[in-house]
Amino acid sequence: MRRGILGGTFDPPHLAHLLGGEAAHRELDLDMVSFMPAGSPWQKAERDVTAASDRWEMTVLATGGVDYFEADDREVRRSGWTYTIDTLESLDDAEDVVLIVGADTAVGLPSWYRAEDVMDRVALAVIPRPGVTREDVARILGEHHWLDVPELQVSGTMLRHRARRGASIRFFVPEMVYDYVNRHRLYD
Repeated sequence: MRRGILGGTFDPPHLAHLLGGEAAHRELDLDMVSFMPAGSPWQKAERDVTAASDRWEMTVLATGGVDYFEADDREVRRSGWTYTIDTLESLDDAEDVVLIVGADTAVGLPSWYRAEDVMDRVALAVIPRPGVTREDVARILGEHHWLDVPELQVSGTMLRHRARRGASIRFFVPEMVYDYVNRHRLYD
C-alpha cells in the first residue's frame, strides 16, 4: 500500500486541500490519500477550533465520491493532543507513506513533536502556499516532492473570517461542506 496522509485542522476542508491530495495521488502514484482531521491540534492550543466532530463530518463530505480519497478518523478518536508521529506509529510498517503538507506547514515541521522520527518514516510532498518558496522548504527540510498545483490564496483562517463577516465561502469549499457550514452555523 502506498498511502498519502494529508492531515490538518480542516476548519473547513477547502479546495487547496483537495487539489493537493489529487496532485499527490497522480504525481506520486498513491493508492490512497487519507485525509485526517486533527482531534486536538497541539499547535493551535491558543486558538478556538471548531469541534472535532464537525471537522470530521466536513472531511467526510469533502472527500466523498473520490475512490482514492478517504476520511480517516484515527486522530479525531484519539484522546489528548494530536501528534503526527502517533498516527504514523498506528500504521502498518509495510505501508509506504507520503506526508502531504502545505509549504507553510513544511517549514515548521522541525518544531513538531518527534520531528526526526516523522521524517525518518515518510517521504514528503509539499503543496505550494503563498509566501513560501520551494527553496525555503529545501533549505529547511532537504529532499521533498514539490506538487504541481497552483498557489492558491485560500486558507481555513481566511474562510472563517469571510463567513463571520457575512461573505460567501461557496466554491472555496465543496458544495456539501458549504451546506454543512451554513446548516450548522459554524462560523457565525
